[in-house]
Amino acid sequence: MSDHKHKKSPETAFGVDIGGSGIKGAPVSLADGQFAADRLRIPTPQPSTPDAVAATVAKVVDSFHLGKDVPIGVTFPAVILHGVAQSAANVDKSWIGTDVEKAVHDATGRRVLAVNDADAAGFAEVQYGAAKGVQGVVLVVTLGTGIGSALIVDGHLVPNTELGHLEIDGYDAESRAAESVRDREDLDWAQWAERLQRYFTVVENLFWPDLFVVGGGVSKHHANFLPLLDIRTKIVPAELRNAAGIVGAAALAAEAHG
Repeated sequence: MSDHKHKKSPETAFGVDIGGSGIKGAPVSLADGQFAADRLRIPTPQPSTPDAVAATVAKVVDSFHLGKDVPIGVTFPAVILHGVAQSAANVDKSWIGTDVEKAVHDATGRRVLAVNDADAAGFAEVQYGAAKGVQGVVLVVTLGTGIGSALIVDGHLVPNTELGHLEIDGYDAESRAAESVRDREDLDWAQWAERLQRYFTVVENLFWPDLFVVGGGVSKHHANFLPLLDIRTKIVPAELRNAAGIVGAAALAAEAHG
């Protein structure tokens, strides 16, 4: 009886964060969202073709002593529809049209869920981080090279929102407000906050969220720009930082395959 119960609600799942420069993985304790062992990082193979990346993911997974039934979640820098990559950011273009779940399953022999990287990070913030316990509509926005987004409604992920590509004032939003633009155009915090103000105002008027969570590396400097924003929605910095992708992918895999 206890075995059956354990299968329905796994204690551990494994998360893999596939990026353009590194493939990182760790087992995640689902009770608290903490790594159950130290994270392992292996450089992303070049060229980053499906076979090469899947083999590297298998190497990461096989470095840990995991039961055969532990579900695997992988983040991927792309729109993922039913396991298949529809785009490819910072990885080989041959991924477009590739079934990510099948490629990783074939390499690892395990049950696999593939998810967009921003969606994984956003889901982690709702399960374990800055949005834990918040009912209603949560929008997690990652400010980095571009703008990533994750929309979670009452704990359920609405995948592949791509809200960084909203057209605002005739511009692709991320071309004006991403963190990389602040750096490239040498904007001070106040100048950048003006652009963020415009972005978040448009988004809140479209979605009426209960909470914004702001992630990405720049979120550690949140005191420099979040207080400058004058919007009606509560807005807070992300908490999980670099762990979010792994943790969110593991939690989503457990939900799908637990």
